[in-house]
Amino acid sequence: MYLTWFGHSCVLLSGTKKILIDPFIEGGRLSHTKPDFVVVTHGHADHMGEAVTLKRKTVAITEIAKFLKAKGVPAESLNIGGTIELQGVTFTMTPAMHSGRIEEAGRGYGGGTAAGFVIGMDGVSVYHAGDTGLFSDMKLIGELYHPNVALLPIGGRFTMGPNEAMIAANYVGAKLVIPIHYNTWDKIVQDPLKFKNAVERTTDIEVKILKPGEKIEINA
Repeated sequence: MYLTWFGHSCVLLSGTKKILIDPFIEGGRLSHTKPDFVVVTHGHADHMGEAVTLKRKTVAITEIAKFLKAKGVPAESLNIGGTIELQGVTFTMTPAMHSGRIEEAGRGYGGGTAAGFVIGMDGVSVYHAGDTGLFSDMKLIGELYHPNVALLPIGGRFTMGPNEAMIAANYVGAKLVIPIHYNTWDKIVQDPLKFKNAVERTTDIEVKILKPGEKIEINA
């Protein structure tokens, strides 16, 4: 499997199928990715992104799935703790500590709760934490799903920052951690190298810092 980080929280998993998570990049377009599936962690605009215009099979929490269906998007609804399998790919929805209103829908339209996902494909398990603060049940995510890779936000202010993400990395226990959701805007500027050095100095976890558009191979 290959993993491409496009920036912010947008990640493409490429293997037997192509899965695009949180299809938003600042000032860019994602129509070239042609995913088989889209995954949306919550309803904020910087995560829903191009889900409506891409019109690909989209996995999201029930409220977002209903909203997308009304926009003509084929959507699969899911809720916290649930798992579905689509064409050999498993999608498990995990908790996240964050708000989740669908901003595109305007006032009075809820988007359910924010979520993370554990996605299994080609023998590899990837945990995308979504937008979240640190919470102790991340330990259960590690114990239950044993992800090979953890994608953790480090931007601070709207999500956990590097210090909390360091604890999250230990809780989840994935051997490879990739920081996301940072340096998109001034309010979430961080130095990922400090995070990498702190984690690798105190654990046997590898932290891989990707440049926007960079692709790496992930093995089980």
